[in-house]
Amino acid sequence: MERQNCYLNIVSHLLAILQLLIISRAHINNHTTTLTRHPLDPVTVHEINRVRTILSSYAANKSFTVYSLTLEEPPKSQVLNWRKGDLLSFRKISVIANFEGGPILVLSVDLKLGDVSQVKTIPSSRYPVPTSEEIMASLSATFSSAEFNQSILDRGVNLADVNCASLSPGWFGKHEGNRRIIKIQCFSMKDTVSLYMRPIEGLTIVVDLDTNQVVEISDHGRHIPIPNAVDIGYPNSGPNNTHKKTKPINPISMEQPKGPSFIVENNHLIKWANWEFHLKHDPRAGVIVSRAMFEDPESGKLKSVMYKGMVSEMFVPYMDPTEAWYFKTYLDAGDYGLGLSTRALDPLNDCPKNAYYMDGLLVTSDGTPFIQSNVICVFERYAGDIAWSHTNNYVAGEEIYEQRSKVTLVVRMVPSIGNYDYIMDWIFQIDGLIRIESVEDEVKMER
Repeated sequence: MERQNCYLNIVSHLLAILQLLIISRAHINNHTTTLTRHPLDPVTVHEINRVRTILSSYAANKSFTVYSLTLEEPPKSQVLNWRKGDLLSFRKISVIANFEGGPILVLSVDLKLGDVSQVKTIPSSRYPVPTSEEIMASLSATFSSAEFNQSILDRGVNLADVNCASLSPGWFGKHEGNRRIIKIQCFSMKDTVSLYMRPIEGLTIVVDLDTNQVVEISDHGRHIPIPNAVDIGYPNSGPNNTHKKTKPINPISMEQPKGPSFIVENNHLIKWANWEFHLKHDPRAGVIVSRAMFEDPESGKLKSVMYKGMVSEMFVPYMDPTEAWYFKTYLDAGDYGLGLSTRALDPLNDCPKNAYYMDGLLVTSDGTPFIQSNVICVFERYAGDIAWSHTNNYVAGEEIYEQRSKVTLVVRMVPSIGNYDYIMDWIFQIDGLIRIESVEDEVKMER
């Protein structure tokens, strides 16, 4: 019996290793390539480094801050006329940046010419997603304010227990002038792991992102008590947790003995059943699906279903007109970036074991490229559903019994912004239909 148990343990261990190998083999992205094989392919590491060199030359070696660096997509007519193997005559990169504290600019960098071909100035009422460095500087400026510190102490809160967050950035009227500002609000973290459960209401700090100075403090909520730290922890967390756990179920796995039915060409072209489409990660939209085409079963010709699909915006207005809440009108794509906020997917939990994973290539504020791994997964899904079922038994000897299983192809990303997790699925069906599903998981604490 002991020897049998030993063999079982060895087999289980080998199966676990094999499973990890399957997962790792499903993720093969070459980030060192200097080639782009499709006009809609995202920028490469090589191209980002070229853009940095061009920007340094353009700015006469002045320092610059990069807020966004993405592909400037070619005209639609060029994309439609492009065929596999054609040279890419159009390759421009759109950059949002400023140079040594100057105005925010939108620059078009022509990689073929090796120069900046166009420059536009952004109006003062519009500005890009703040960089992580700017957000950290705004939080540091908040804690450096004597007025802010005194307000916290007057509420009877220990400064060591305070954590602050930069909430919805944006321009809220001419009274704010030409400044690029952000509003900060704070929370007590005493006896809780949840940032949002113990808000210090009525206290809003306005910080100028360009000067890192506190320009205004709105303090109208000292009469509002801070919620008690009783039963407000994250469920199933903490040593004294009393949350009732869900009874466990047996493991479920969809087996594919011959492997998945879809193929991935050149990292971005997906082919499955009668479908063919281009897929990439984008800092703002997260997932972009382009040139989605479906092969007509009768003619064999590819028919265009969708030229380009993406999340244009995720609007979350709290609809409270009071001083401390009116500006909480979150634009999650524009204010934070769904692609910037997309986390690495957890194999076997976020996506099944035969999934293919795609990385996101992003840039730091100085234009240095970095890779966010496993931000998109592609997999086939079968949940026991029926796509088609028909019975015809009216004529003896010519009975018809036909059933077809409903198998779909899923493209998934999971942006995590604040206490919201968006599970966003693009679902491709064998009948030529595309569906988009978004499940919003807001973390709500029990009280």
